[in-house]
Amino acid sequence: VKAANVKLVGKEQVGGGFVTVLVRGDVGAVQAATDAGAEAAKAVGELVSVHVIPRPHADVETILGGGSEEPKSSSK
Repeated sequence: VKAANVKLVGKEQVGGGFVTVLVRGDVGAVQAATDAGAEAAKAVGELVSVHVIPRPHADVETILGGGSEEPKSSSK
């Protein structure tokens, strides 16, 4: 979050020492933040995976958290 202009949407401890962290922002900023986070994680332990979903569908955001309950209507 400090490495780029992103918003921390949430984090979840999924068990066995695994943690999922969700951030939101433009693709370049999210990539920079996940790169920095991956390096920090490697420094203190084992990094399992990093994945950036560019421009996810609104339903994906609702399922993962951080999305609105109601789909956003497109303006014309």
